[in-house]
Amino acid sequence: MDYLSLGEPKPAQFKTRTQTHNKREGPETIYQKETFSLTQTLGIVYSDEFQQYDFGPTHPLKPTRLKLTFELMEATGLLKAPNVKVVEPRQASHEELRLFHDEDYLELVKHAGKAGTVFLDTGDTPAFRGCYEASALAAGASLKAVDLVMSGEVTHAMNISGGLHHAHPDRASGFCIFNDPAISIAYLKKKYGLKRLLYLDVDAHHGDGVMYGFYSDGGVLDIDFHEDGHHLFPGTGFANEIGEGTGSGYKINIPLPPFTDDEPYLSAFREIVPNVVRKYAPEMLLLQCGVDAHANDLLAHLQLTSKSYVEIVRIVHELAHEVANGRLVVFGGGGYNLGNVARVWTLVASALAGFKAPGTVPQAWQKLFETLVGEPAPKSIVSETEGRKELSSHVDRGLVEDTLNELRQRISLLG
Repeated sequence: MDYLSLGEPKPAQFKTRTQTHNKREGPETIYQKETFSLTQTLGIVYSDEFQQYDFGPTHPLKPTRLKLTFELMEATGLLKAPNVKVVEPRQASHEELRLFHDEDYLELVKHAGKAGTVFLDTGDTPAFRGCYEASALAAGASLKAVDLVMSGEVTHAMNISGGLHHAHPDRASGFCIFNDPAISIAYLKKKYGLKRLLYLDVDAHHGDGVMYGFYSDGGVLDIDFHEDGHHLFPGTGFANEIGEGTGSGYKINIPLPPFTDDEPYLSAFREIVPNVVRKYAPEMLLLQCGVDAHANDLLAHLQLTSKSYVEIVRIVHELAHEVANGRLVVFGGGGYNLGNVARVWTLVASALAGFKAPGTVPQAWQKLFETLVGEPAPKSIVSETEGRKELSSHVDRGLVEDTLNELRQRISLLG
Protein backbone atom coordinates (compact mmCIF):
# COMPACT_ATOMS: atom_id res chain seq x y z
CA MET A 1 0.00 0.00 0.00
CA ASP A 2 1.24 3.50 -0.81
CA TYR A 3 0.91 5.28 2.52
CA LEU A 4 1.95 8.56 0.96
CA SER A 5 -1.26 8.69 -1.05
CA LEU A 6 -3.72 7.84 1.71
CA GLY A 7 -4.68 11.47 2.09
CA GLU A 8 -5.45 12.13 -1.56
CA PRO A 9 -8.89 13.69 -2.00
CA LYS A 10 -11.53 11.23 -3.08
CA PRO A 11 -15.30 11.06 -2.79
CA ALA A 12 -16.34 8.36 -0.34
CA GLN A 13 -19.55 6.99 1.11
CA PHE A 14 -19.78 7.30 4.88
CA LYS A 15 -22.59 7.10 7.37
CA THR A 16 -22.85 10.57 8.80
CA ARG A 17 -25.07 11.67 11.66
CA THR A 18 -27.48 14.56 11.24
CA GLN A 19 -27.14 16.70 14.36
CA THR A 20 -30.07 18.84 15.46
CA HIS A 21 -29.27 19.35 19.16
CA ASN A 22 -26.55 18.76 21.72
CA LYS A 23 -28.12 15.99 23.78
CA ARG A 24 -26.25 12.71 23.76
CA GLU A 25 -28.27 10.21 21.82
CA GLY A 26 -28.60 6.52 22.53
CA PRO A 27 -27.81 3.52 20.37
CA GLU A 28 -30.94 4.23 18.33
CA THR A 29 -29.24 7.21 16.68
CA ILE A 30 -30.14 7.26 12.99
CA TYR A 31 -27.38 7.65 10.43
CA GLN A 32 -27.83 8.73 6.85
CA LYS A 33 -25.54 8.08 3.92
CA GLU A 34 -24.01 11.19 2.47
CA THR A 35 -21.31 11.60 -0.14
CA PHE A 36 -18.56 14.12 0.49
CA SER A 37 -14.93 14.71 -0.29
CA LEU A 38 -12.74 14.20 2.76
CA THR A 39 -10.16 16.80 1.91
CA GLN A 40 -11.02 20.43 2.47
CA THR A 41 -9.00 23.35 3.85
CA LEU A 42 -6.07 22.93 6.27
CA GLY A 43 -4.79 25.78 8.39
CA ILE A 44 -1.27 25.49 9.80
CA VAL A 45 -0.62 27.87 12.67
CA TYR A 46 3.06 28.73 12.76
CA SER A 47 5.63 31.37 13.62
CA ASP A 48 9.38 31.27 14.08
CA GLU A 49 8.62 32.80 17.49
CA PHE A 50 7.81 29.25 18.60
CA GLN A 51 11.59 28.90 18.97
CA GLN A 52 11.33 30.97 22.15
CA TYR A 53 9.91 27.98 24.06
CA ASP A 54 13.44 26.87 24.84
CA PHE A 55 14.70 25.13 27.97
CA GLY A 56 18.32 25.38 26.88
CA PRO A 57 20.86 23.53 24.74
CA THR A 58 21.11 20.43 26.95
CA HIS A 59 17.38 19.89 27.35
CA PRO A 60 15.83 17.08 25.26
CA LEU A 61 12.89 19.21 24.04
CA LYS A 62 14.47 21.05 21.13
CA PRO A 63 12.54 23.96 19.58
CA THR A 64 14.55 23.36 16.41
CA ARG A 65 12.19 20.46 15.66
CA LEU A 66 9.39 22.95 14.97
CA LYS A 67 11.43 24.96 12.50
CA LEU A 68 12.62 21.77 10.81
CA THR A 69 9.04 20.56 10.48
CA PHE A 70 7.82 23.79 8.94
CA GLU A 71 10.78 23.93 6.56
CA LEU A 72 10.14 20.34 5.48
CA MET A 73 6.49 21.14 4.82
CA GLU A 74 7.66 24.03 2.67
CA ALA A 75 10.36 22.00 0.90
CA THR A 76 7.91 19.27 -0.08
CA GLY A 77 5.54 21.82 -1.63
CA LEU A 78 2.77 21.23 0.90
CA LEU A 79 2.51 24.89 1.87
CA LYS A 80 1.91 25.85 -1.77
CA ALA A 81 -1.12 23.59 -2.06
CA PRO A 82 -4.23 25.69 -2.82
CA ASN A 83 -6.17 24.33 0.16
CA VAL A 84 -3.39 24.94 2.70
CA LYS A 85 -2.93 28.25 4.47
CA VAL A 86 -0.33 29.32 7.02
CA VAL A 87 -1.72 31.48 9.82
CA GLU A 88 0.12 33.52 12.43
CA PRO A 89 -0.49 32.54 16.06
CA ARG A 90 -1.53 34.82 18.87
CA GLN A 91 -0.82 34.82 22.58
CA ALA A 92 -3.45 33.42 24.89
CA SER A 93 -4.75 36.05 27.26
CA HIS A 94 -4.40 35.70 31.01
CA GLU A 95 -8.16 35.11 31.23
CA GLU A 96 -7.94 32.33 28.64
CA LEU A 97 -5.11 30.64 30.53
CA ARG A 98 -7.29 30.78 33.65
CA LEU A 99 -9.84 28.57 31.91
CA PHE A 100 -7.66 25.68 33.09
CA HIS A 101 -4.83 27.02 35.24
CA ASP A 102 -4.96 28.47 38.75
CA GLU A 103 -4.25 32.16 39.24
CA ASP A 104 -1.46 31.50 41.75
CA TYR A 105 0.30 29.24 39.29
CA LEU A 106 0.05 31.78 36.47
CA GLU A 107 1.59 34.41 38.73
CA LEU A 108 4.36 31.97 39.67
CA VAL A 109 5.21 31.41 35.99
CA LYS A 110 5.19 35.16 35.35
CA HIS A 111 7.59 35.76 38.23
CA ALA A 112 9.81 32.80 37.32
CA GLY A 113 10.01 34.02 33.73
CA LYS A 114 11.60 37.24 34.85
CA ALA A 115 14.40 35.48 36.73
CA GLY A 116 14.68 32.27 34.71
CA THR A 117 16.60 30.49 37.43
CA VAL A 118 14.14 28.08 39.06
CA PHE A 119 12.38 24.84 38.21
CA LEU A 120 8.62 24.83 37.70
CA ASP A 121 8.37 21.16 38.70
CA THR A 122 10.67 18.59 40.30
CA GLY A 123 13.42 19.04 37.72
CA ASP A 124 12.23 18.42 34.15
CA THR A 125 10.75 21.85 33.44
CA PRO A 126 13.08 24.75 34.21
CA ALA A 127 11.88 28.30 34.00
CA PHE A 128 13.58 30.47 31.40
CA ARG A 129 13.42 34.19 30.70
CA GLY A 130 10.17 34.90 28.89
CA CYS A 131 8.69 31.47 29.66
CA TYR A 132 5.28 32.95 30.45
CA GLU A 133 5.04 34.69 27.09
CA ALA A 134 6.47 31.75 25.13
CA SER A 135 4.04 29.36 26.80
CA ALA A 136 1.12 31.73 26.25
CA LEU A 137 2.04 31.83 22.55
CA ALA A 138 1.91 28.03 22.27
CA ALA A 139 -1.47 28.01 24.02
CA GLY A 140 -2.74 30.90 21.92
CA ALA A 141 -1.67 29.09 18.75
CA SER A 142 -3.94 26.21 19.72
CA LEU A 143 -6.81 28.61 20.42
CA LYS A 144 -6.18 30.20 17.03
CA ALA A 145 -6.43 26.74 15.44
CA VAL A 146 -9.71 26.15 17.28
CA ASP A 147 -11.13 29.49 16.13
CA LEU A 148 -10.11 28.84 12.53
CA VAL A 149 -12.07 25.60 12.51
CA MET A 150 -15.08 26.82 14.48
CA SER A 151 -15.43 29.92 12.29
CA GLY A 152 -15.44 27.77 9.16
CA GLU A 153 -12.37 29.53 7.79
CA VAL A 154 -10.70 26.11 7.54
CA THR A 155 -11.95 22.55 7.99
CA HIS A 156 -8.90 21.27 9.87
CA ALA A 157 -6.11 23.09 11.71
CA MET A 158 -2.74 22.11 13.12
CA ASN A 159 -0.50 23.65 15.78
CA ILE A 160 2.80 21.81 15.95
CA SER A 161 3.94 23.88 18.96
CA GLY A 162 1.05 22.56 21.06
CA GLY A 163 0.15 19.26 22.64
CA LEU A 164 1.74 20.17 26.00
CA HIS A 165 -0.48 17.69 27.81
CA HIS A 166 1.31 17.15 31.13
CA ALA A 167 0.76 20.54 32.79
CA HIS A 168 -1.79 20.54 35.62
CA PRO A 169 -3.94 23.44 36.81
CA ASP A 170 -1.48 24.29 39.58
CA ARG A 171 1.89 23.11 38.26
CA ALA A 172 4.14 22.41 35.33
CA SER A 173 5.15 18.87 34.48
CA GLY A 174 7.10 16.95 31.87
CA PHE A 175 8.37 19.94 29.81
CA CYS A 176 4.84 21.43 29.76
CA ILE A 177 4.18 24.83 31.35
CA PHE A 178 0.64 25.57 30.09
CA ASN A 179 -1.64 22.76 28.97
CA ASP A 180 -2.89 24.01 25.60
CA PRO A 181 -5.12 20.98 24.81
CA ALA A 182 -6.91 21.37 28.17
CA ILE A 183 -7.23 25.12 27.67
CA SER A 184 -8.64 24.46 24.19
CA ILE A 185 -11.23 22.04 25.59
CA ALA A 186 -12.37 24.56 28.20
CA TYR A 187 -12.38 27.31 25.56
CA LEU A 188 -14.56 25.26 23.20
CA LYS A 189 -17.01 24.63 26.01
CA LYS A 190 -17.18 28.25 27.13
CA LYS A 191 -16.98 30.21 23.88
CA TYR A 192 -18.78 27.84 21.54
CA GLY A 193 -20.95 25.88 23.93
CA LEU A 194 -19.84 22.47 22.68
CA LYS A 195 -21.14 19.58 24.78
CA ARG A 196 -19.23 16.58 23.39
CA LEU A 197 -15.54 16.68 22.55
CA LEU A 198 -13.11 13.94 21.62
CA TYR A 199 -9.55 14.25 22.90
CA LEU A 200 -7.37 11.52 21.36
CA ASP A 201 -3.75 11.31 22.49
CA VAL A 202 -1.14 9.11 20.77
CA ASP A 203 1.96 10.50 22.50
CA ALA A 204 4.16 7.80 24.05
CA HIS A 205 3.63 9.49 27.42
CA HIS A 206 0.20 9.43 29.03
CA GLY A 207 -1.64 12.76 28.77
CA ASP A 208 -2.22 12.98 32.51
CA GLY A 209 -2.88 16.72 32.71
CA VAL A 210 -5.77 16.53 30.26
CA MET A 211 -7.27 13.30 31.58
CA TYR A 212 -7.28 14.27 35.25
CA GLY A 213 -8.35 17.80 34.38
CA PHE A 214 -11.62 16.45 32.96
CA TYR A 215 -11.79 13.15 34.86
CA SER A 216 -15.38 13.70 36.03
CA ASP A 217 -16.58 15.36 32.82
CA GLY A 218 -18.67 13.20 30.51
CA GLY A 219 -18.49 15.95 27.91
CA VAL A 220 -14.89 14.99 27.14
CA LEU A 221 -14.22 11.56 25.68
CA ASP A 222 -10.51 11.03 26.34
CA ILE A 223 -8.82 8.12 24.51
CA ASP A 224 -5.13 7.77 25.25
CA PHE A 225 -2.68 5.28 23.66
CA HIS A 226 0.70 5.34 25.41
CA GLU A 227 3.57 3.30 26.73
CA ASP A 228 2.71 1.51 29.96
CA GLY A 229 3.19 3.79 32.95
CA HIS A 230 5.14 1.08 34.76
CA HIS A 231 7.97 1.84 32.33
CA LEU A 232 7.61 5.51 31.43
CA PHE A 233 6.76 8.95 32.82
CA PRO A 234 4.30 10.01 34.17
CA GLY A 235 3.48 6.56 35.53
CA THR A 236 -0.27 6.90 35.00
CA GLY A 237 -2.91 5.96 32.45
CA PHE A 238 -3.86 2.42 33.41
CA ALA A 239 -6.88 0.59 32.03
CA ASN A 240 -8.76 0.85 35.33
CA GLU A 241 -8.67 4.67 35.16
CA ILE A 242 -12.01 5.21 33.42
CA GLY A 243 -13.19 8.49 34.91
CA GLU A 244 -15.54 9.19 37.80
CA GLY A 245 -19.01 10.60 38.32
CA THR A 246 -20.56 11.67 35.04
CA GLY A 247 -17.16 11.11 33.41
CA SER A 248 -17.10 7.41 34.25
CA GLY A 249 -16.62 5.33 31.13
CA TYR A 250 -15.44 8.29 29.06
CA LYS A 251 -11.72 7.99 29.87
CA ILE A 252 -10.15 5.14 27.94
CA ASN A 253 -6.50 4.36 28.58
CA ILE A 254 -4.58 1.88 26.46
CA PRO A 255 -1.17 1.25 28.09
CA LEU A 256 1.13 -0.63 25.73
CA PRO A 257 4.22 -2.73 26.47
CA PRO A 258 7.60 -1.24 25.57
CA PHE A 259 8.67 -2.01 21.98
CA THR A 260 5.09 -2.43 20.70
CA ASP A 261 5.21 -1.92 16.93
CA ASP A 262 2.75 -1.03 14.16
CA GLU A 263 0.70 -4.21 13.89
CA PRO A 264 -0.62 -4.66 17.47
CA TYR A 265 -0.89 -0.90 17.93
CA LEU A 266 -3.04 -0.41 14.84
CA SER A 267 -5.12 -3.48 15.63
CA ALA A 268 -6.04 -2.00 19.03
CA PHE A 269 -6.58 1.45 17.53
CA ARG A 270 -8.93 0.14 14.84
CA GLU A 271 -10.96 -1.81 17.40
CA ILE A 272 -11.40 1.01 19.86
CA VAL A 273 -11.41 4.39 18.16
CA PRO A 274 -13.94 4.17 15.28
CA ASN A 275 -16.46 2.21 17.36
CA VAL A 276 -16.33 4.49 20.39
CA VAL A 277 -16.21 7.76 18.44
CA ARG A 278 -19.24 6.84 16.35
CA LYS A 279 -21.24 6.00 19.47
CA TYR A 280 -20.18 9.14 21.31
CA ALA A 281 -20.63 11.42 18.26
CA PRO A 282 -18.37 14.32 19.32
CA GLU A 283 -18.99 17.77 17.91
CA MET A 284 -15.25 18.31 17.41
CA LEU A 285 -12.16 16.10 17.38
CA LEU A 286 -8.83 17.04 18.98
CA LEU A 287 -5.77 14.90 18.23
CA GLN A 288 -2.54 15.15 20.21
CA CYS A 289 0.03 13.70 17.81
CA GLY A 290 3.24 13.25 19.77
CA VAL A 291 5.96 11.50 17.78
CA ASP A 292 7.84 9.96 20.69
CA ALA A 293 5.97 6.69 20.06
CA HIS A 294 8.02 6.39 16.87
CA ALA A 295 10.89 3.91 16.75
CA ASN A 296 14.28 5.26 17.81
CA ASP A 297 12.93 8.07 19.97
CA LEU A 298 15.41 9.20 22.61
CA LEU A 299 13.07 9.06 25.62
CA ALA A 300 10.50 6.34 24.93
CA HIS A 301 10.48 2.74 23.75
CA LEU A 302 7.55 2.10 21.39
CA GLN A 303 8.42 1.04 17.85
CA LEU A 304 5.87 2.74 15.61
CA THR A 305 6.76 3.96 12.13
CA SER A 306 5.15 6.43 9.75
CA LYS A 307 2.75 3.62 8.79
CA SER A 308 0.94 3.96 12.13
CA TYR A 309 0.81 7.74 12.11
CA VAL A 310 -0.58 7.94 8.58
CA GLU A 311 -3.18 5.28 9.38
CA ILE A 312 -4.13 7.07 12.61
CA VAL A 313 -4.71 10.35 10.84
CA ARG A 314 -6.60 8.63 8.01
CA ILE A 315 -9.03 7.09 10.50
CA VAL A 316 -9.40 10.28 12.54
CA HIS A 317 -9.83 12.36 9.38
CA GLU A 318 -12.65 10.13 8.16
CA LEU A 319 -14.32 10.15 11.58
CA ALA A 320 -14.15 13.95 11.76
CA HIS A 321 -16.08 14.21 8.51
CA GLU A 322 -18.44 11.44 9.51
CA VAL A 323 -19.53 12.75 12.92
CA ALA A 324 -18.38 16.39 13.23
CA ASN A 325 -18.66 18.03 9.81
CA GLY A 326 -14.90 17.71 9.45
CA ARG A 327 -14.00 19.73 12.54
CA LEU A 328 -10.54 18.55 13.59
CA VAL A 329 -7.62 20.23 15.36
CA VAL A 330 -4.23 18.49 15.55
CA PHE A 331 -1.68 19.42 18.20
CA GLY A 332 2.00 18.52 18.24
CA GLY A 333 3.40 16.89 21.37
CA GLY A 334 6.48 14.92 22.32
CA GLY A 335 9.18 13.72 19.98
CA TYR A 336 12.91 13.79 20.67
CA ASN A 337 14.32 12.39 17.44
CA LEU A 338 14.19 15.51 15.29
CA GLY A 339 14.15 13.72 11.96
CA ASN A 340 11.17 11.62 13.02
CA VAL A 341 9.23 14.65 14.25
CA ALA A 342 9.65 16.65 11.05
CA ARG A 343 8.76 13.74 8.79
CA VAL A 344 5.74 12.50 10.73
CA TRP A 345 4.13 15.91 11.18
CA THR A 346 4.70 16.66 7.50
CA LEU A 347 2.99 13.38 6.60
CA VAL A 348 0.12 14.10 8.99
CA ALA A 349 -0.47 17.55 7.50
CA SER A 350 -0.14 16.13 3.98
CA ALA A 351 -2.78 13.50 4.70
CA LEU A 352 -5.19 16.11 6.04
CA ALA A 353 -4.64 18.30 2.97
CA GLY A 354 -4.82 15.48 0.45
CA PHE A 355 -1.29 16.30 -0.64
CA LYS A 356 1.00 13.55 -1.93
CA ALA A 357 4.38 14.11 -0.34
CA PRO A 358 7.47 13.09 -2.30
CA GLY A 359 9.07 9.80 -1.38
CA THR A 360 12.48 11.28 -0.69
CA VAL A 361 13.44 14.19 1.54
CA PRO A 362 14.42 17.25 -0.56
CA GLN A 363 18.18 17.80 -0.59
CA ALA A 364 17.92 21.42 0.52
CA TRP A 365 16.14 20.29 3.68
CA GLN A 366 18.71 17.55 4.27
CA LYS A 367 21.43 20.22 4.25
CA LEU A 368 19.43 22.41 6.65
CA PHE A 369 18.93 19.46 9.00
CA GLU A 370 22.62 18.59 9.01
CA THR A 371 23.52 22.23 9.65
CA LEU A 372 21.10 22.68 12.55
CA VAL A 373 21.35 19.22 14.11
CA GLY A 374 24.88 18.13 13.24
CA GLU A 375 23.73 14.63 12.29
CA PRO A 376 23.03 12.88 8.98
CA ALA A 377 19.57 13.72 7.69
CA PRO A 378 16.94 11.09 6.92
CA LYS A 379 16.64 10.39 3.21
CA SER A 380 13.11 9.00 3.04
CA ILE A 381 9.90 10.73 4.11
CA VAL A 382 8.35 7.46 5.23
CA SER A 383 9.94 5.30 7.91
CA GLU A 384 8.22 1.94 7.58
CA THR A 385 11.52 0.05 7.51
CA GLU A 386 13.00 1.81 10.54
CA GLY A 387 11.34 -0.15 13.35
CA ARG A 388 13.69 -2.41 15.27
CA LYS A 389 12.30 -5.91 14.86
CA GLU A 390 14.90 -7.33 17.20
CA LEU A 391 13.07 -5.40 19.95
CA SER A 392 9.43 -5.67 18.90
CA SER A 393 9.68 -9.40 18.21
CA HIS A 394 10.05 -10.04 21.94
CA VAL A 395 6.85 -8.20 22.94
CA ASP A 396 4.20 -10.41 24.51
CA ARG A 397 1.22 -9.43 22.37
CA GLY A 398 -1.04 -11.19 24.82
CA LEU A 399 -0.50 -8.21 27.12
CA VAL A 400 -2.23 -5.93 24.59
CA GLU A 401 -5.15 -8.36 24.32
CA ASP A 402 -5.38 -8.52 28.11
CA THR A 403 -5.71 -4.73 28.20
CA LEU A 404 -8.39 -4.79 25.52
CA ASN A 405 -10.31 -7.46 27.43
CA GLU A 406 -10.22 -5.34 30.57
CA LEU A 407 -11.46 -2.31 28.65
CA ARG A 408 -14.27 -4.30 27.05
CA GLN A 409 -15.49 -5.12 30.55
CA ARG A 410 -15.12 -1.61 31.95
CA ILE A 411 -16.16 0.68 29.05
CA SER A 412 -19.79 0.47 27.95
CA LEU A 413 -19.02 2.37 24.73
CA LEU A 414 -16.99 -0.65 23.63
CA GLY A 415 -19.99 -2.96 24.00
